Amino acid sequence: MSAVSEDGLGDEPTYRWPIPPAEGWTADDLDRIPGLPPHTELIDGSLVFMSPQTRFHMRCIRLLEYSLLGQAPDHLDVDREFTVKLDQRNRPEPDLLVIPREADSGAHQTWHQSENVILAVEVVSPDSRERDREVKPRKYAAAGVPHFWRVEEDDDKGLPVVYVYELDPATKAYGLTGIFHDRLKVSAPFDIDIDLTTINSWRPPS
Repeated sequence: MSAVSEDGLGDEPTYRWPIPPAEGWTADDLDRIPGLPPHTELIDGSLVFMSPQTRFHMRCIRLLEYSLLGQAPDHLDVDREFTVKLDQRNRPEPDLLVIPREADSGAHQTWHQSENVILAVEVVSPDSRERDREVKPRKYAAAGVPHFWRVEEDDDKGLPVVYVYELDPATKAYGLTGIFHDRLKVSAPFDIDIDLTTINSWRPPS
């Protein structure tokens, strides 16, 4: 079956969107549904598709990923855009994750267990503001993820602003521990020092 574009010049196969079961999709379904777009997430049993990535989003992830990799202790590792199974109805894909090296179960692994996630990082996009500011932090906290960063773009400077949260284990809710402009320097989950002003000029160490 094909679809012709409005100008009559295109002829592309029609994608048949998956029809959800009455009770919604499960976390394991993400590995079974054929033809899902890259970076599809599961939130409350519903599939969530990602919009095209902005240049700020891409460069921000790159800066934070390589900085974390360079500063993390040897027993920790960093994964990029990798899903986390919080429960059977929720499998979000944080932009970055810090996990223990032993959480690596092999080359064909497609998700991490929430109990192995030490830090989850979300870089906010225009279409994901509500999810990244409200929905995902609440779910990460309920699943026991101890550290969460939300990264926004400073409209005046075009630089990252990092909101750092730590889990209160008694209330299972995040508390804001700092808002960082220009430079991110924290001691948990390990010593981290990142020059946020280098987002557009950062280069890997030679």
